[in-house]
Amino acid sequence: MLSIKALSVVCTSTSLFVLGVNEIASASSFNPTPVFDNVASYTTTITEDKNLADIYYPNPTDLKTSNYSFPVVLLLQGALVDKSNYSNYAQQVARYGFVVVVPNSKRTDPIFGEALLPQTSQIDTVLQQIVVENKNASSPIVDLLDTEKVGLLGHSLGSAVGLSAIGNLCVTPTLCPGSFSRPKQIVAGAFFGANLRNQNDVYLPINNDGIPVALLQGDRDGRALPFRASLTYDKIKNPPAALINIKGANHFSITNTNNPTGAIPDPINATLKQDVAIETIARWSGLFLRASILNDKDAFNYVYFTGDAADPNVTVESKRVPESASVVSLGVLFAYLTITKLRKRINESKHH
Repeated sequence: MLSIKALSVVCTSTSLFVLGVNEIASASSFNPTPVFDNVASYTTTITEDKNLADIYYPNPTDLKTSNYSFPVVLLLQGALVDKSNYSNYAQQVARYGFVVVVPNSKRTDPIFGEALLPQTSQIDTVLQQIVVENKNASSPIVDLLDTEKVGLLGHSLGSAVGLSAIGNLCVTPTLCPGSFSRPKQIVAGAFFGANLRNQNDVYLPINNDGIPVALLQGDRDGRALPFRASLTYDKIKNPPAALINIKGANHFSITNTNNPTGAIPDPINATLKQDVAIETIARWSGLFLRASILNDKDAFNYVYFTGDAADPNVTVESKRVPESASVVSLGVLFAYLTITKLRKRINESKHH
């Protein structure tokens, strides 16, 4: 039978990783819940393309008296899905310390006619708009934005748009009706139900130039199939990157309700409750953005090394981190997982 002595041997050997031991203590006490309790929102018009956008922002009691500077996150909608269907998800991501912009993209398409379809040009128009909002004295978020740090979120077709933008690609007229050049403000992207391939079903290299990318994928997604996320992940050129699998989630586990009005339905039902799925996707999205944009060390360790062990609904199947971060973190990961497994085996042996 395993004993506490076995644990102490492991702890002694891993204590050689001095920084690693400190990190383990930090990981065990890290609380992955949102940073802010309250969020407010308002709707504005994107000046350049006349589309409406909902903007969600942290709303602490000292919002106007403290020196806040929130990075901006643009959420690119799924095809035919109205911006309002992302309100629960967007609010929860905003609570991690971001201003989340959720625009509609209404345009005319040869297949769908006038429809809600995201496109790369939205990125430029939203970047222009956030500068306006940050300077407008009547705006609720005046002087609250860091307009030089922008993250991308996406769902379904919006994820493909975001991935093509990070890869500096103009793949098809559906995603990119014209030319596109990735703005320097884009510093991270997290995408749900994502894959990127051309009209010939060829998966495209994503030259992300070190911009962190996370793919979040439901294992019951009947629209953006899980194997397509894996093939897309393999095409991301540079770390850091993560493929985050969510058990029981389908294609619309990110929206307020399953199969929202107007969307092409997912033929597979989710087994994970909608509110649990939204919280899970938002938590992993928010912490990934904190790690990538705000250099939050605890969030980084949660995403790449400890979070999936603590979350029964998530498996981080693939993790790639920069070499400078991986040396210490691999020691942390080894110690954390070894101790966790030994404790579990000891507990199980006590019941036999």
